[in-house]
Amino acid sequence: MPKRYTNPGPIKFTAIIQRNAAVSNSSAYIDFPYDLKETFGVGNLVPFKATFDNKVIYRGSLAKMGGARAMLLLRKDVRVELGKEPGESVEVIVELDDTPREVIIPNDVKLALETAGLLETFEALVYSHRREYIDDIRAAIKLETRLSRIEKMFAQLTEKSDT
Repeated sequence: MPKRYTNPGPIKFTAIIQRNAAVSNSSAYIDFPYDLKETFGVGNLVPFKATFDNKVIYRGSLAKMGGARAMLLLRKDVRVELGKEPGESVEVIVELDDTPREVIIPNDVKLALETAGLLETFEALVYSHRREYIDDIRAAIKLETRLSRIEKMFAQLTEKSDT
């Protein structure tokens, strides 16, 4: 049964971009300053559309990752577009994103997934993981890089399907 969300409308706040400096290569994030259950009616994994500094739009999921508050990951490409680093403030508008989340799989990748028997495993992944795999494959300039990234994805999917 799909989750039912409460839509509170746009939520505006200012946040400081954070990063766990003790963990090398950790992602940047901002804390979501409201309780997910009270705000959206569910306790975790709320799909959102965020607008940063009124210029960069990003879709993702608000998630609790062991802390008291949910966090909103701030990918490097978003920070680059904003021109901001951890420690700097950012204006944020968060809205519930209840539109269907689709990842368009390139034909060659879809055929390869079907042939390998991994299409169902791929489609069972959460939206953000599917998107990251496909974005990484699409970003490859050289054919050998693309094929290498597809092979890496297959290895990871095979590992998931074996567990």
